[in-house]
Amino acid sequence: SEKLYTASPGLVNGLQARTFGVWTLLSSVIRCLCAIDIRNRTLYHITLFTFFLALAHFLSEVFIYRTAALTIGVMAPLMVASFSIMGMLIGLQYLEVEALSKNKKKN
Repeated sequence: SEKLYTASPGLVNGLQARTFGVWTLLSSVIRCLCAIDIRNRTLYHITLFTFFLALAHFLSEVFIYRTAALTIGVMAPLMVASFSIMGMLIGLQYLEVEALSKNKKKN
């Protein structure tokens, strides 16, 4: 939290830092599970949502709440979330095509 919320460090307390840590751990577990079972459409969508949520969080902290500045500590998660969203949206097309081809084989 010290490297992220540099614009207003007084607004961040220990509880918020621990909550952010738990969120990071939870999203990491979800993303690892998706990597293991990439064809699970529900898990894929949940994982994609975690990246949208992270992007929205960091953008709101920079531009709405102004508790974070555009330093490398904030730019790195913004870039990871953005590139991951793009990659997962491209991958989602392949997931849809695979589902359609399975349905055709059944019929």
